[in-house]
Amino acid sequence: MKAFRLDDLDGERARERGAYLRFLNERHFSMGLYALEPGELDTQKPHGQDEVYVVISGRASLTVGEEVTDIARGSVVFVPAHVEHRFHRITEPLRVLVFFSPPEA
Repeated sequence: MKAFRLDDLDGERARERGAYLRFLNERHFSMGLYALEPGELDTQKPHGQDEVYVVISGRASLTVGEEVTDIARGSVVFVPAHVEHRFHRITEPLRVLVFFSPPEA
């Protein structure tokens, strides 16, 4: 079994001074924690994998392709592989669990 605490993961991410921390990489999927602060730009590019975002805290808007939705704690969003997407209008510190399938390279 592998078990994680979100507070510990966020602390590790902050110590590494990055917005993203991959903490699990298995045969069929990988997981990470993505964090953005209000006013910060989301500079990610489309990924070669399908992904699911699960918002654990914060508020923002998310554009996926041509669609825009407001997200907050409890939001779950599927993003198909190779589709442009980004978080914007971040009004509260954003913490998002990210699931990739197949796993990130």
